[in-house]
Amino acid sequence: MNLLVLPFPQIDPVALAVGPVEIRWYGLAYFVGILIGWWYARRLLDNRRLWAGEKPALTRNDLDDFILWGTLGIILGGRLGYAIFYEPDHYLSDPMAFLRLWEGGMAFHGGLLGIVVAMILFAWRRGFSVLSLFDVIAAAVPFGLFFGRLANFINGELYGRVSDVPWAMVFPHGGELPRHPSQLYEAALEGLFMFLILRLMTHALRSLRFPGLTGGTFLALYGAFRIFVEFFRQPDPQLGFIASFLTMGMILSIPMILIGLGAVFYALSRRSQQAEPRT
Repeated sequence: MNLLVLPFPQIDPVALAVGPVEIRWYGLAYFVGILIGWWYARRLLDNRRLWAGEKPALTRNDLDDFILWGTLGIILGGRLGYAIFYEPDHYLSDPMAFLRLWEGGMAFHGGLLGIVVAMILFAWRRGFSVLSLFDVIAAAVPFGLFFGRLANFINGELYGRVSDVPWAMVFPHGGELPRHPSQLYEAALEGLFMFLILRLMTHALRSLRFPGLTGGTFLALYGAFRIFVEFFRQPDPQLGFIASFLTMGMILSIPMILIGLGAVFYALSRRSQQAEPRT
């Protein structure tokens, strides 16, 4: 075991306190991620080159109006997903804990389901294809993932498995042994690397012309990245390993890959059918 480990940076989880009111880095991460994601999504809509000169299915006003829907979907879905997938007994015995968001407990897969439901309902109400909204939102999601994982790191939660790599750290709540900073792995893969790939697709490959392609790619990539990081991340203590080496994060990510690949195939096949000359 490596005796020279990196010290964990002691950052107060509370970013700002005014009297009894506390603003935590975790809450700021959600706010900043949604704000920057909204700004970036607006830029995608305004850039007609990305749409091959065609008019996007949704407008700036549609996007602005969706922000509230999306935020509620993320929060409610993330909380409900955590309660169902990770700690059902706790929330059944103490239902009011569902409302105590400051105690933590959000699941990405639940938040994803929540915002997908919000997108379907919003697009149906406005009368446009949900795939275009899905693509634009997916291209902006890496901002929230990046800041969210940094907030996990600041909180010293969701840390990795015991390791002797040179960059291993001793986390405040992870015992005395050094561990992988798996939160930073996820910030790099799900945030930075994901953004670069989707940026290449939307700006170089013009993927927004193929409804469902950008969103499907996001789903497949996130699922693959999450499964990879799960091999370094410590399983949730209340669940542990499921069926040998599998974790809950892996199990929930497998359908994402399958659905994402299906969406990519659908988008490309639909575009090729439209491009075939009529006889």
